[in-house]
Amino acid sequence: MRKKPHVLIVSPALADANNGNWRTASRWSRFLEPVAEVEIARGWDGAPCDAMIALHARRSAEAIAQFRAARPAAPIALVLTGTDVYRDIEENKAAQHSLQCASQLVVLQPDALDRLGPAERAKARVILQSAARLCKGAAVRSFNLVAVGHLRDEKDPLTLMNAARRLPAATPVRIVHIGDALAPELGEAARRTMAECPHYRWLGGLPPDVTRRWIARSRALVHMSRMEGGAQAVIEAVRSCVPVLASRIGGNLGLLGEDYEGCFPAGDDAALAALMERFAAEPGFARRLAAQCALREPLFTPPAERASVRRLLSDLLAPP
Repeated sequence: MRKKPHVLIVSPALADANNGNWRTASRWSRFLEPVAEVEIARGWDGAPCDAMIALHARRSAEAIAQFRAARPAAPIALVLTGTDVYRDIEENKAAQHSLQCASQLVVLQPDALDRLGPAERAKARVILQSAARLCKGAAVRSFNLVAVGHLRDEKDPLTLMNAARRLPAATPVRIVHIGDALAPELGEAARRTMAECPHYRWLGGLPPDVTRRWIARSRALVHMSRMEGGAQAVIEAVRSCVPVLASRIGGNLGLLGEDYEGCFPAGDDAALAALMERFAAEPGFARRLAAQCALREPLFTPPAERASVRRLLSDLLAPP
């Protein structure tokens, strides 16, 4: 029997972080386990492996550089995150070196390809992430909108809080915000908003399965990020038959489509408040967003992502 190849997945976050990098690493490990021996770690300790798959050009830069220096011909796949694509590869030398070291580049939605130079684009591919299908089933009586994402600047939680304050007193909209406060001042802002605004409730961080049920039971997901590589929460909403109210940024449009109607300008809390009110007041608009999301839903199935990840490994290990 042929020995399975040994693959190291380098992730700057492990299970304790409960974030997108860890969930991608964990899911890809499951996809590859039938065909490879897979290890997930924060770095490379010098142990032999046949291929490296690294998440995050900047935060995994040390592991990538060490592996490439020690093994000049070994294959490295680099998965580019939102902060990589929309910030770091333009200004961070370590992230730029990671691009040069990589044999293959992976982006998580097609808009990101346009942010790469010709040399990088030539070795890049899109792998759309996935989620299991989980629909709410019974009709949802409350008008909860759910926002999912740790409280940090890139996720722009203040725009959500300020939008909640703008909602009329009589609105049926209730916003449930899920995510740990990675910046203490944003946690304080969430607590103040919750105390002063009846439309807003912050639950802090929750386990992934509990968060997923909150999404499935909501009327819509609100996703207000300034920067995204390909948000898992958006994919989970679409796979839960839940429409999305999203900031108009490349990472969201790459998942939802350039013509998606449920968008607002990033950072514009007045526009977000107006969009939430329109969604609550116009059933036809809500149905239209749901129909647009339903057209995207088949793109995000686990079998499709699994096939893409295994194809990536096969290409990495193919003879030159």
